[in-house]
Amino acid sequence: MTRKSRRLWLVGGCLLGFGAATGLTLQAFSANIVFFMAPSQILEHPPAAGRTIRLGGMVVAGSLVQNHAAGREPSVQFQVTDGQQAVRVRYVGILPDLFREGQSVVALGEMSGDGSFQAAEVLAKHDETYMPKDVAAALRRSGRWDPRFGPPPAAASWNSMTTASVTHGT
Repeated sequence: MTRKSRRLWLVGGCLLGFGAATGLTLQAFSANIVFFMAPSQILEHPPAAGRTIRLGGMVVAGSLVQNHAAGREPSVQFQVTDGQQAVRVRYVGILPDLFREGQSVVALGEMSGDGSFQAAEVLAKHDETYMPKDVAAALRRSGRWDPRFGPPPAAASWNSMTTASVTHGT
């Protein structure tokens, strides 16, 4: 083997090793990425089964149902909307103190087989003026809110925006 061919094999082996390492790194990162989705995005393009996502939007007023069975952790159901569609969320555990109907919320979890969202964690906004960037962007994309014209719509108006879709995932 000549010196030139040995060098060529060495460079080729290094490139192959670098390519394999890059591929494995990208695969590991993609398994840990958690995407943010609004209810209308989830219903249009459902995530793969078992895929963890963040669901963000506003809690539909009047949709909160609590179940406090003796000896068990409390469980709740509520609906999250982006002004176009609504998704039913199921959560077992204690909700944050600032959780309220008509407020923005972000839930971490995955879609279940019945079309509802099974949340492992629920995050509520921390004051009256805060709205998560992802939630605000979803509301602007849906055409339901433009920050140039004031604060987000009142909680009471969210029910009328989603009358046809509020029952999805029950």
